[in-house]
Amino acid sequence: MALPSSPSGARTPYNRDNRRNNDPFAAIRRNLRIKSPQVRVISPEGRQLGIMDTPKAIALAMQFNLDLVEVAAAATPPVCRIMDFGKYVYEEQKKHAHSKPAGAKLKEIEFTVRIEKGDFNTKVRHAEEFLDHGNKVKLRLKFRGREMAHTEMGFEVMKRALSDLETMGTPDSPPKLNGKQINVMLSPLPVNKRKPKFHVREPNQPTAPAKTEPESPPAAP
Repeated sequence: MALPSSPSGARTPYNRDNRRNNDPFAAIRRNLRIKSPQVRVISPEGRQLGIMDTPKAIALAMQFNLDLVEVAAAATPPVCRIMDFGKYVYEEQKKHAHSKPAGAKLKEIEFTVRIEKGDFNTKVRHAEEFLDHGNKVKLRLKFRGREMAHTEMGFEVMKRALSDLETMGTPDSPPKLNGKQINVMLSPLPVNKRKPKFHVREPNQPTAPAKTEPESPPAAP
C-alpha cells in the first residue's frame, strides 16, 4: 500500500546526539545514527515496506516529517520504523510519570480513643512495616457513642501515631474529622530515609532504592 503524499515543510529529524548519558532513550538509534547500510522499513501505519538502503529510508522518513527509528537492531538487516520519535519519548515519559510503583498498595490501620499502650504500639509497628514495603497507609480512628463529645482525645491519639511514624512516612494532609471518624493518609519516605522504631526489618530487605533499567526501544509490530 502506498504511503500518503508528503506534507510540505519537512522538519529536521529528531537526532539529539548531545543528550545526557542518563537519557534512557539515548541508546535508540534513529536517522543518521543508524549504521547499517540497509534496513527493513515499516511504515507509520505498521506496514512492511521491504528492505531499503539506509539513506533512502531516512529520506523517505523526512518526506513525511518523521524519523527513522531502529526497533530491532539484532535483525538482519535491522528493522526500522518511520515514526515521530519526539512524540514517542513524550508519551513514554508521561506514562511513567503517572504510573504507581509496582506492588504499592493502600493499607489501613484503625485506632480507638481509649486504645491501650500495647495495642497502640502494635498498630504503629504494623504501619511501619507497611510503609517500609512502599505502601501508602491510611490511619483511621472511630468514635463510639458519647466519645464524639471529646473529639480532641481522638486527635491526640492520631497526633501520637503520626509522631511515632514521622521517620517512616509523611502525612498527605493534616488529620480530618469526617462524620464519626478521623482519617489521615501517609506516604512512605524514600527508602534510604526510613528509620523504623518498632518494626524489625528482614535481613535481605533493601535499604536503598533499586536502580532502574534503561527504557527499551519501541517494539516492531
